[in-house]
Amino acid sequence: MKLIVGLGNPGKEYEQTRHNIGYCVVDALAQRWQIEVHKNRFSGRTGGGQIKGLSVLLLKPTTYMNLSGRSVREAVAFYKLSPADLLVVADDLALPLGRLRFRPQGSAGGHNGLTSIIQELGGDDAFARLRMGIDAAVGARMVGHVLGTFSPEEQELINQAIRRAADAVECWLTDGVDKAMNTFNRPDEPLNERKPREPGSEPTGPDGGM
Repeated sequence: MKLIVGLGNPGKEYEQTRHNIGYCVVDALAQRWQIEVHKNRFSGRTGGGQIKGLSVLLLKPTTYMNLSGRSVREAVAFYKLSPADLLVVADDLALPLGRLRFRPQGSAGGHNGLTSIIQELGGDDAFARLRMGIDAAVGARMVGHVLGTFSPEEQELINQAIRRAADAVECWLTDGVDKAMNTFNRPDEPLNERKPREPGSEPTGPDGGM
């Protein structure tokens, strides 16, 4: 069994926000694999099937981001999974918009969802994670930024990134994390990144224009 977890917050008000990019990738995989992620299990919504000869479970924790570990722990314990069987998809403020970064293990890097998972797994951080860049806008408040939606221009790029992320997850399933890293952690990836603002052109206002 392989467990693929997309992190996000439940509720209409959080749909399509930057912090919910993990949910979006799981939704894209579900559509690609024709899996319905609708069962209420493990403090989340799940759906499973046989993908490329492997048993796969998709999971979207519904505990809110900072308690995501509870959902993951329940699923890992039920199926008696090892860290090698787990992949977590999460957003990353430190990466440019749409950039992908696979890692076989590591710290939470300040991400509340990953922090919760590591804590609930007894401090074990030896599971794969796929981080997706959501950009850190100049002058933006962090909470307002991550819980904000993408602009129409950004959404086109994010849609491309979600498709690449789904490809990356399939690569992890069939060829392992090293192959996924070598294939998708490319700094020369074509991204239509926004040009840096000229000095003095930063938006004004309490939320930095976000």
